[in-house]
Amino acid sequence: AKRIAWIINIMTQLKHEDVENHNIYDPKWERRAKRIAWIVGGIGVGLTLGAIPFITPAIRRYCLPYVPATPRQINTLKMILRGKSGKVVDLGSGDGRVVISLAKAGHYVIGYELNLWLVLISRVSSIYNGVYCNTEFHRKDLWQVDLKEFDNIIFFGVDQMMKPLGDKIYKQTRPGTCIISCRFRFPQWKPIISYDEGADSVWMYKKD
Repeated sequence: AKRIAWIINIMTQLKHEDVENHNIYDPKWERRAKRIAWIVGGIGVGLTLGAIPFITPAIRRYCLPYVPATPRQINTLKMILRGKSGKVVDLGSGDGRVVISLAKAGHYVIGYELNLWLVLISRVSSIYNGVYCNTEFHRKDLWQVDLKEFDNIIFFGVDQMMKPLGDKIYKQTRPGTCIISCRFRFPQWKPIISYDEGADSVWMYKKD
């Protein structure tokens, strides 16, 4: 808004100067300047609104930034889930690459993501990759997701979230549920399978 007002003010001053100097003032230039000002302002507002879903996670109680899964992590997840049945859920599904990759491997996968733009990108990507019928993407806070219906749970987390999320998972899941954490471990559980590969680390747990 300040930029728009500044541009219009400059054009008004030029108009007055032209009149004082007996120059012919073309109103077309003023209209063009106003159009440019509105376009610049609109782009600025659009960029701001588009950035909000990516910025707001940083001011939540637990900051879960958008960091895409690597090909190595996805391949590890495929290997762990090979031969397993039941619904798979990805908590914090980002751009949907994990959900889509596992759907291609034959699983029915549901992704929950708080960022609206990433949810929309995921849905379009699932159509493009031909797995729309085997996937679902929902905009929802992972703390509000009821996990009772899922047989396999995947989570790419940050260290400070692992303990409280592990408690939530334990309360809401059935015995035998396969739980997979990526990048960080659940401190209250001992993993059955471990792939310690730095940032690509993956751990599998099974609820008693």
